[in-house]
Amino acid sequence: MKKSIQIKFILLSIIGFTLFTNAQSGGSNGLSFLKIGSGARNIALGDNGTVFANDVSSIFYNPAQLNLGNPEILFTHNVWIQDVATELLGVKFSLFNLPLGIGINSTSIKEIEVRTKPGPAETTFNSHYFFGSLSTAFCLLDDLSAGITVKYLYEDIFYDKAEGVGFDFGLHYQLPVENLFVSGVIKNIGTMNQLQKEATKLPAEIRVGSSYVFDFPEYKLSLQAGGEFQKYLAQTDSHINFGTEVVYDKMLAVRLGYQTNYLSKNITGGLGLFWNQFSFDYAMTPFSYGLGQAQTISIKYTF
Repeated sequence: MKKSIQIKFILLSIIGFTLFTNAQSGGSNGLSFLKIGSGARNIALGDNGTVFANDVSSIFYNPAQLNLGNPEILFTHNVWIQDVATELLGVKFSLFNLPLGIGINSTSIKEIEVRTKPGPAETTFNSHYFFGSLSTAFCLLDDLSAGITVKYLYEDIFYDKAEGVGFDFGLHYQLPVENLFVSGVIKNIGTMNQLQKEATKLPAEIRVGSSYVFDFPEYKLSLQAGGEFQKYLAQTDSHINFGTEVVYDKMLAVRLGYQTNYLSKNITGGLGLFWNQFSFDYAMTPFSYGLGQAQTISIKYTF
């Protein structure tokens, strides 16, 4: 459905997803598509990916976990609110015993109407945001790993285009207590060239989290619970994200998450199905203020 650009500005700013207004204001953070979660599993767990993302999705959250597990490929389709859609592709593999990850994010808002006066729209345009990333990880100690991601960033808003580069740096540590993990990451450190008259600032953030896995083999159940502290460096507020996942017989997963200090969202949830080497995941994020809900599906294949 076509919507006026003014309405989109208002609604997106309500939830902090000001792709347009922030991108055109050098004094505030833009590129808010970088704040959208990656992978249905992580989104269902309250976007709590710093410690939960122990698969190919780690390239979007914490590259320090890239050296865990087998090669994988992930595809995600995310329908956000107000016609914001994201397509995500992640690939994890090893080359000469070096773990590598390649990530692609393409986010768009289509058919935005432009008006300079009341009446019919004069024209429409699509807004497009993109990044391509390369990640690697290495062991510092037996139970401590580090990772780095470099991103090429691109934004196209109406007649204006800009490019830039960003970096993520992460650590992941398995504590002496079995099944207890702690992770930390600093994300989106970088710069963009000018969009109109000023450069967009990246939404740099830090996240620190921990998780624990409980196993109940007699019931064919495992439960992973975790939480993380999240703060965008240019903002005064912070968030705490919680997530819990229950897996039955390595076939079915039920997930629930909670995010604090957001104006229009808090609860997240989803399901996962496992069949041979495939994983099928679904996540839903309800929004208040009549904004509807975001829905995400992911398909992962493990080699």
